[in-house]
Amino acid sequence: MKVVTKDQANATQNPMKGPLSQSLIDECRNKLLEKKEQLLNLSRTMQEEYKGRDKRGDEVDQSLEVLAEHQLFSNQERIKLQLMEIEFALSRIEGGSFGICEETEESIEIERLRAIPWTRLSIEGAEIREALRKRFAR
Repeated sequence: MKVVTKDQANATQNPMKGPLSQSLIDECRNKLLEKKEQLLNLSRTMQEEYKGRDKRGDEVDQSLEVLAEHQLFSNQERIKLQLMEIEFALSRIEGGSFGICEETEESIEIERLRAIPWTRLSIEGAEIREALRKRFAR
């Protein structure tokens, strides 16, 4: 006779929600570390390409240079925010709170974690936040 724990019963009742397996956590950690490495490499590449540009020229060239610099800073800011989210997710893994929605305090859907391992919100939590954002944007 097989004994099933309460957590195992909940996981089998609802495979999209429930306790996270160690293999899923490891899968997400590996994806996070891989994404972090990709972003750091992209950032370095963009900086090197920008540094290698010819910064001489007439007013048009200088205007294009200012636009290129602005684009570099915008891209670097986006990468920085993404890296912060990845670091927060890695710290949640270490702290044992990975996979818990910040809004609803329920488990985040497993497929959502596989697709976006740095997410802090379940689908329901994201919908709540979006509704609040729209409500107070007026």
